[in-house]
Amino acid sequence: GRALGAFGAFQAAGQSSAPLIGGLAAEFDWRLAFLVIAVVAGILGAVGLPKSEAPAATTPARLRDALRPEVLRIGIAALLGWGALGGLSFLLAFRFEDEFGLSPTVRGLLLTVFGVAGILSARRIGILIDRIGARSSVMIGALGGAVLVSVVGLAGLVPVIAIAWFVAGIASQFVLVGVNAAVLGSAGPNRGGAVSVVQAMRFGGAALAPLALTPIYDSSPAASFLIPALLLAVVAPLIMPKQR
Repeated sequence: GRALGAFGAFQAAGQSSAPLIGGLAAEFDWRLAFLVIAVVAGILGAVGLPKSEAPAATTPARLRDALRPEVLRIGIAALLGWGALGGLSFLLAFRFEDEFGLSPTVRGLLLTVFGVAGILSARRIGILIDRIGARSSVMIGALGGAVLVSVVGLAGLVPVIAIAWFVAGIASQFVLVGVNAAVLGSAGPNRGGAVSVVQAMRFGGAALAPLALTPIYDSSPAASFLIPALLLAVVAPLIMPKQR
């Protein structure tokens, strides 16, 4: 949990920097945001990753070993956890512009608080998960996140929305660090492949959110926040497998 929390903090750093860079770039030329990504990707590619100290597997890893019901259930929780929390940043950007008329830079700064909260809380949440368990962590994040997403979608004051979005960043870490701890602690072969399956489903949730929720936002902005909040509160706690 401690290691996954530190890992989650760096993920949150990426999440928090994205809207800020995008907002600043939009003040000059939106293409600059993509240029920054390209430069950072080039640097990371040149630096590379440290060599793994883990022993080599004695048998080849197979994807079907990772596609176990337990892993898929954790993956659905990850899909909902990211799609219905961090994946809603685009909706909040719409709302800041449509209802409050905020500039791109201000919108970027307000969206950034979600990731900042993750940076500050992820490692502590990881330590807490070692005590309370992964499933309890996901339930705390899902139920708390559902309430906060509802506030973000319904509140009429920008400061209230900003505070709720900040705390939602903490809730997201309860879910994300929790699902990672759950899949790494699950029984069965090819746990590395199982992590890949869960992460693929997590990013699938972020990819599906704009496709599914933008048409709803056009009809009812409030419903576009309340529907994912309801799914997060009901489905995620039910789908998470019980701890062994």
